[in-house]
Amino acid sequence: MNDRIKALKAAFPKTIPVMTGYIFLGIAFGILLNAKGYGPGWALLMSLLIYAGSMQYVAVSLLVSAFNPMAAFVMTLMVNARHLFYGLSMLDRFKSTGKLKPYLIFGLTDETFSVLCGPEAERDVSKPWYMFWVTFLNQCYWIAGSVAGALIGTLISFNTKGLDFVLTALFVVIFTGQWQETKEHRPAIVGVAVTVLCRLVFGSNSFIIPAMIGIFICLGAMKNKLDRGNDL
Repeated sequence: MNDRIKALKAAFPKTIPVMTGYIFLGIAFGILLNAKGYGPGWALLMSLLIYAGSMQYVAVSLLVSAFNPMAAFVMTLMVNARHLFYGLSMLDRFKSTGKLKPYLIFGLTDETFSVLCGPEAERDVSKPWYMFWVTFLNQCYWIAGSVAGALIGTLISFNTKGLDFVLTALFVVIFTGQWQETKEHRPAIVGVAVTVLCRLVFGSNSFIIPAMIGIFICLGAMKNKLDRGNDL
């Protein structure tokens, strides 16, 4: 029990930037869902069982459109294809997590991945439980925001245009924090450079998957150099 509490205390400060973003994004999702005729119960179930952030926004339009499971499957695959690369990069970290592994896989969102890829917890903190608490707390933030938004949507209505920029701001905060806390900046530079290049080549609607592939290839080629740098 002490190990779990110690891991929780180590995890909570790391999730504060995510909490700020998820609360506002969740509220926006809940308001949108309520506007389409689905109340707080739906917001709770979707955030509890789907928990897919941007895909939940897409799912709102799928709920009010004609039933087409194949189109829903293709859309989900396109929106969340990046998680294939997240999962591959987390294989070693999740290897020794035991019974916690299924939930860690389920809860691996963009922001959770960013936090888990940052500086690790202190050596005396249980890594499996640290990863669990980061994942669990982030989902709790999203659930709280989405349910609150659905409840707010039943009481008042307002223009939410631009609220989704919170997600971009959240990534900037996480990226800046990781840059300041780590000495090795080459992976971050590679990630930004490859992403910008793919954005220019493939356009704003099709650059994510090529960027992920490019980053994966570049970092794989640099693995030995990065390992030697970390050993110094």
